[in-house]
Amino acid sequence: MCELVQVSRASFYRHWLKAAPDAAEMKLRDAIQGASLANRFYGYRRVAVQLKIEGVVVSVKVVRRLMQQDQLLAIRRRRFVVTTDSEHSFQVFPNLAKYLKLTMPNQLWIADFTYIRLASEFVFLAVVLDAWSRRVIGWKLGRKLDTGLALAALEQAIQARQPHPGLVHHSDRGSQYASADYVKKLEHIEASLSMSRPARPWENGRCESFIRTLKKEEINARAYTTLEDLERHIDEFIQTYYNPLRLHSALHYCSPLEFERVDTPEHPWLPAALEFTARQEASLPANSGA
Repeated sequence: MCELVQVSRASFYRHWLKAAPDAAEMKLRDAIQGASLANRFYGYRRVAVQLKIEGVVVSVKVVRRLMQQDQLLAIRRRRFVVTTDSEHSFQVFPNLAKYLKLTMPNQLWIADFTYIRLASEFVFLAVVLDAWSRRVIGWKLGRKLDTGLALAALEQAIQARQPHPGLVHHSDRGSQYASADYVKKLEHIEASLSMSRPARPWENGRCESFIRTLKKEEINARAYTTLEDLERHIDEFIQTYYNPLRLHSALHYCSPLEFERVDTPEHPWLPAALEFTARQEASLPANSGA
């Protein structure tokens, strides 16, 4: 648009900030949220560069200020350690989920979060799914992206499912999931922790898939004005559509509830078995002397 009317982008943004400061800031924060959550190891400098690549002209100082306000903290690349802004170091766990052979509910839970833009603010959604059936078993909306939000979703899942010891909980390496309070809660129910490796979002793909479905089929289909309005519609989407009705090709075109009802084994609960891909040994020549 700027090229067509021969106006520089910087001039356009300066004019927009003066004419409609709230709308301009919301648009900018939306772009920062997307760039930051898509690249969780990016600090404010790299986020500013990414925005410039995408055509958003903004100073590094503004990006830093807005990321601090929205608590968009970069995850530092350290081996098995994540450091938050409070200078606490948390242990990070290896990825167990990729080796599990799931046969029933409550063997593997997966957790993630996303952001949602409202008319005048951003809010965050934390979710917990049963990986075997893709059923949403815990979720929570909030205005802060912190450990409390993730814990509230986990508490809801625990109350709903009452899992046995031996459950595996998988997430990314975000500080919310590596925090002492979150790990302590999982240890209390005797769950094992599993985390995706750095820069591999597909390792939590089933949770990412639910978030895409939620945004495509509910969030982007209507305009929300308040957190309470959004919360009511998300609850309706999960309880009356996604869990009981939405068909999944990975579940033989059953809904999560139907899949659990039909395919849950009758024998007592067992933890998931580990399944490793066997490597074929190269055959030795007949005259090798081995």
